[in-house]
Amino acid sequence: MTSPTISAPPAARGQELSAENEAGLLAGARRSRRNAGYKVWALRAVIVAVWLGSWELTATYLIDPFFYSKPSLIWDRLIQWFASGTQFGSVWENIGYTVLEATAGFAIGTVAGIVLGVLLGRSHYMAEVFSPFIKAANAVPRIVLAALFIIWFGFGISSKIATVVVLVFFAVFFNAFTGAREVDGNVVNNARILGAGKRKILTSIVLPSATTWILSSLHTAFGFALIGAIVGEYAGAKHGMGMLIANAQGTFDSAGIYAGMIIVTVVALLAESVITTAENKLLKWRPSQAQTQIKGI
Repeated sequence: MTSPTISAPPAARGQELSAENEAGLLAGARRSRRNAGYKVWALRAVIVAVWLGSWELTATYLIDPFFYSKPSLIWDRLIQWFASGTQFGSVWENIGYTVLEATAGFAIGTVAGIVLGVLLGRSHYMAEVFSPFIKAANAVPRIVLAALFIIWFGFGISSKIATVVVLVFFAVFFNAFTGAREVDGNVVNNARILGAGKRKILTSIVLPSATTWILSSLHTAFGFALIGAIVGEYAGAKHGMGMLIANAQGTFDSAGIYAGMIIVTVVALLAESVITTAENKLLKWRPSQAQTQIKGI
């Protein structure tokens, strides 16, 4: 005599099928996104190859490479710098100075921009008081400030960090200010009714709500940090990539100018990837695009 088989309730079977379908849709969305990423990178590679090839041919047969250089000469200059160094020391040493200036100024400018942006964003009265001063300071040309900082602090690293701080501060400040202003007033009022004080509201509601605004500004801010370091070194320095670019300009070395620009660009892209990774970890609570699309089906 065989014992009767016990089947799962229809509701349980429905839940299992729903979970399997959702997992399949997620896997398909990830696979589709991965394939689209491969196509994007392939198209980018083709664009770069066509651009460099056309530049090389044009500079060889149509235009003077003394003024416009060409990819082969830029590649030779990069090999020379990394293999034999420059007349101002190792290229790694110069990269290190620029990265140090940009990183230090970025950290100081970011902290100052977040603190003042959030505080003024939550205080309408203080925002009204300081608004014209902030706008006036933001309107001052950065190249003028770089020259002024060199007079104040000399040709050392301090003047470059000061230039970086000024550029980074305003990029972060306005985003932090807007993020603090955009906090839902109903949420803040409910928290006050429940007994939350100003510090608790600031740390538990305002800062988390402004995090997306702040993190989005960091991508632009580090680019400004590198620009500030290069501008400061270009105005006057003993080390750094900006100084190498300025020296290449003074000696009509167009290949050296492009080589310095490429190195700075690579550093900026590496920093961008680090910031993006940190942003993704800090914003794990946000639903992914694939999950959002599936839920909307």
